[in-house]
Order: sequence, then structure tokens, then C-alpha cells
Amino acid sequence: MSRHAGPGPGSAPVAHGFPHLETVRAALTALWRRLSYDTVSAFAVSVRPEDVRFPPGADVLLGAQAVARAIVRQLRLPQARAIVAFREMAQAGAVEAGAGPEYFVELNARFKEDRRDIGACLAHEVAHLYLGRLGLSFPGTRDNEVLTDTTAAYLGAGWPLLDAYREDDDRATKLGFLTPEEFGYVLAKRAMAFGDDAGAWLTGAQAREAYRAGWARARDDWRRPPLAGAGWASRRRYAADRRWAALQVVAEDGLPPVRLAGGYAFHAGEPLRVSFPCPTCWQRIRVPVRGRLTARCGLCRSELECDA
Repeated sequence: MSRHAGPGPGSAPVAHGFPHLETVRAALTALWRRLSYDTVSAFAVSVRPEDVRFPPGADVLLGAQAVARAIVRQLRLPQARAIVAFREMAQAGAVEAGAGPEYFVELNARFKEDRRDIGACLAHEVAHLYLGRLGLSFPGTRDNEVLTDTTAAYLGAGWPLLDAYREDDDRATKLGFLTPEEFGYVLAKRAMAFGDDAGAWLTGAQAREAYRAGWARARDDWRRPPLAGAGWASRRRYAADRRWAALQVVAEDGLPPVRLAGGYAFHAGEPLRVSFPCPTCWQRIRVPVRGRLTARCGLCRSELECDA
């Protein structure tokens, strides 16, 4: 049996920006590789708001168990009894994963009174169970928790984690290890891949603002050379780097395997080739440097218009 503890619900200052972005991108690649295109596509519809929000007057234990069952269904885990308990603890939640027929999740006792974020906490904890069944993990607690948040959000169970983000003059509330903007980034990636946009379900102005910031960063992934949608300035830099690479190929020392500032790398050969990350799954793709062409990612099957 293994036990996972989720992040605490305290009121410490909330970090912003994209400090975990490379780990998030690595998590997306790991999910696509472990699950395959057909399996990831099976998660194209998110858990519905009515399934993860408490109706007025609902019993807290029965309601929490119903929400847990909805998230178990969303993550395609085997249907088994979900037992949810509340106790005093430093962290927001904890989960035990064993070989038995039940899922046992503990939540911080504060959720008995403030029930808004029970769905968010359960999304993180049940994602731990899902990754445990997959046998997928990252080394180190921090990176593994980033993987867990990314999995919950990208597979349609974790949008309540962004909805749990609130700040005012006296208190900041956030669940999960990703920043609000990073949650927005993952949800935007999901929306761009499946057309399933959970942004309309976010209830707070600050959560919606973080989602917009994440969407902008995800959109920029489609505007990086050699993609045809790249902006003018980045295209000029790419053209200069391409000329440099062509000169290195004919130099005595050949072309060093250096990834350039734009995230792309040139590779010697006939013809010269360039590799770059797929904007959907972040797996690297290699194409010949020969002008306009359409590349297809072998992992997520995205078709990418390139001007190499």
C-alpha cells in the first residue's frame, strides 16, 4: 500500500507565473507516451460542474463520496467504493492506494465547513491513484506532484483545482502544486487538443484571469518557428539561425548538437534538418529544412504546418 499527501490549504502567498513549465511539458509528453492517442482521446469530455459541486444542504460525507465516484469515473479507474473521511491534518488531503476493492481518501477537516473545494482536492488525490495504476511517476516529490496536477487537469478531472484559486486582501487560497497560470496552461492545452473548454465553469475572476494567462502561453507554443504561424521577429531569428547552421555544416568541425534559443535545433545531413517540440504533446519532431511542408506528430497525431 502506498500513501500520498496533497498540498496544504494554508494562506501563504500564492506563487504566480510558470516556474514548473518544463516539468509540465515533460508530464504532457509522458502521458501521451504512456497512454497512446486512442486512450488520451477517451478523456475528451471533462467532468461536469454538477458532478463536483455540492448541492445546498447535502450531507458532507455522502456528497464527498459522490464527488469521488464522479472523479473515479472521469479517470476511468475501476469502479469501486470510494470512502472519504475528514480529519485534522497539515495537508489538504491524502490517499491510500492498495490492492483492495476500495479507494480511501482523507480530506482536511476544514472542508467539512467550506465545501467549495472538495472536488478540487479529490481530483488531485484520485489522480495519484490513477498514476499509481499506470506505474507512471517522476523522480522527486516536487516533480511527481507536478505530474499529478497535470494529469488531473489534462484528463478532464482537474479544472476545479484552478477554480479553487482565490485571493483577497486577507487570505489567499489555492490547491495543487502548479501555479494558477500553469493550471490555465494545461487546461488551455486540453481545450486546444479536444475542443473541451472548461473556462466557462470557472467561478472566480482571478481564476479566469489565470486561465487567460495560461491560454496566452499555450497559444504561443503554436507561434514558434519553424511552425508557419510564428511571428515576424521569431521568423527573422530563425532565418539567421538557419544560415548559421548551414555554414556550420560545411565547416571543418561540422554542426554541433546545440538547441538554440527558439527551442529548435538543426541537425547535419542532406538535407539539413530541424527538430522542434510538438505544440500539443511536446515530443520533438524532426523535419527537413526545405520550405513549406506539413508535419504530423507520431505521438499525438497533430498536423503541423511548417515553414522550415
